[in-house]
Amino acid sequence: MGTNVATPQGQTPETAPADDSLLTIGELARHTGISTQLIRAWEQRFGFPEPVRLPSGHRRYTDADVRAVQRVVEERDRGLRLEEAISTTLRSGQVGESSSVYAALGRRHPGLASYTLTKRTLLALSWAIEDEAVAQSSSGVLLGTFQRGRYYGQSRRRWEDLARTAQDAVAMADFESHDDESRPATVALPPDSPLLREWVVVHEGPDFAVALVAFELPGHGSVGDDRPFEALWSVDGRVVRDAAVLTAQAGAAAGSLASARVLATLEESPALPSTPPSAATAVFNRMVAYTDGSTLRARRP
Repeated sequence: MGTNVATPQGQTPETAPADDSLLTIGELARHTGISTQLIRAWEQRFGFPEPVRLPSGHRRYTDADVRAVQRVVEERDRGLRLEEAISTTLRSGQVGESSSVYAALGRRHPGLASYTLTKRTLLALSWAIEDEAVAQSSSGVLLGTFQRGRYYGQSRRRWEDLARTAQDAVAMADFESHDDESRPATVALPPDSPLLREWVVVHEGPDFAVALVAFELPGHGSVGDDRPFEALWSVDGRVVRDAAVLTAQAGAAAGSLASARVLATLEESPALPSTPPSAATAVFNRMVAYTDGSTLRARRP
C-alpha cells in the first residue's frame, strides 16, 4: 500500500519534502553534498547507506544516515578508498538508529508489513490493545507516545487505569517536564524528537505482547480523524521487544529516569514475549468493534 504523499509540482516523491523523522533521498543528498545517483550506487555496491523502504518502494533515511554519509565523505577526502571509508564508519559506530521508532523498527524487520491508516483506525486499534491488556490482567510494560500533551490529557484517565495493573507504564509527549514518579510516568520529549510525529502503543507482558508504531504522513490537508499515518503492528515477540526497547531508549535519551528503569527491566529479561493466537484474535475483534461508528464516537475522548 503506498503512502500517496502529495508533492509540489515538478517534484517526485523521492525529492519532495519529508517529515522530521524520515528524509527523502533528495534531502539526504542536499545534507551531504553528494548526488542521489551516487547514493543509489553506494547502496547497490556496498549496501550503504541502508534505507528504510516504504511500502511504495521509496527510500527514506534518518539523521543518523546523514551523519554516517558525511563521515564517509570526510574519510574519503582524507585519502581512504571508498570501501575503507565505509568500513571505518561502520566500525566507529557512526551508523546508529535515530530516535524514530518507526524508522528503526523498519530497519530491523524489513519484512514487516506497513499500512496507511487514518487516526480513526489507529484509535480503534490502540483501544483494542489497551483493553486486551486489562482483560489478560497482564502485569507487563506499557509504553505510549501522544505527540501533544493535550492529546494525552484526553486519554489520561484511561492510562491511569491501565497503569494500575502494569508493571511499568510510560507516556511521552511535548510535556514541559518529566514526572518519573507518576502512574503512568510522563516523559517530556524535546522539540526536535521524531516521536512528536509518531504514534506508539507497546505492551510487553508474559502472556500478551503487541506493538503498534506509526508516523503521521506529511503533505496532506486532512485533519482530525482523517489524518493519515503509515503504520506497523505485530504480535511477534521479537518485534514487540525491539519496539519496547527503542521507545524506552528514546525516553532515556531525553533524560527520563522512568524510561531508563523500563529499559533496564527489558534488558534483564532474556526471554522474548509471546502472544497466544486467542489474544491476537481478541485484539482484532475488539478493533473491528471499535471501528463501528457509534462505538467509536461513544468512546472517543
